[in-house]
Amino acid sequence: MMTHVPWPRPPAALTAIRLSEPPQGARITVAGLVILRQRPGTAKGVIFLTLEDETGVVNVIVWRALYEKFRRAVISGRMLRVTGRLQRENGVTHVLAEHIEDISFMLDHLLSSPEAK
Repeated sequence: MMTHVPWPRPPAALTAIRLSEPPQGARITVAGLVILRQRPGTAKGVIFLTLEDETGVVNVIVWRALYEKFRRAVISGRMLRVTGRLQRENGVTHVLAEHIEDISFMLDHLLSSPEAK
């Protein structure tokens, strides 16, 4: 039987399940595994990321100028912490990214923790 191993929660990150709590336009931080990266040709350089934490998924929009600034994290990060503005439109919640941090090193910590063995 496998025991639940808490993953290393980044400081001050809001879980996906709690995204309904802050008001529209609130500045929040989310974190999770990158499960999808999309760069549609019709999106004029906009990148869409989907992050997953232990409670669900978070949709992130990365505008072109921000993508250039955080390109390495967006392209290669396995786990990201994203700070930005909360947007709700037509029943869909997004985080409009303002700052992106690659926190993939936390996965290595989780995999090497004694609880994971």
